[in-house]
Amino acid sequence: MRHHAAGKTGTKGPFSIFNHLVDVPKFLPHALIMDQQLDLVFAALADRTRRTILSMLLEDDMAVTDVAEPFDMSLAAISKHLTILANAGLISQEKRGRVKWCKLEPNALRDASIWMQGFGQFEAVNLDAFERFLEVELSASPEPDPSDT
Repeated sequence: MRHHAAGKTGTKGPFSIFNHLVDVPKFLPHALIMDQQLDLVFAALADRTRRTILSMLLEDDMAVTDVAEPFDMSLAAISKHLTILANAGLISQEKRGRVKWCKLEPNALRDASIWMQGFGQFEAVNLDAFERFLEVELSASPEPDPSDT
């Protein structure tokens, strides 16, 4: 049996210190994967453009060019937003012919909803109610006043 000097950097011996922020315990791989997935979901939801894209996809699948249409940004910028949403599992993308389509993944917010329920003050995400809320919010956006020009 080989012994390591106490305090030596990068060694693991009988007196090594476990840093849960750096070392990954072998008995928690599922929990760690879930934490990483939650990080991706919440990071994706933190951006207003991505939240707007999700609300657009509540209606139906959309071609990438249709998703990009209402935004004042390049197609490349929209593609980056879509990649972040896809990496978080919130949407999926598939090619149909020459057109790339985006689809909302209905169960994508389940783990985030379960995690929030742990705090006791949040209810499970009801996607139907969420859709109604977004419709009201998006329809209530103020129209530009023509007299301001």
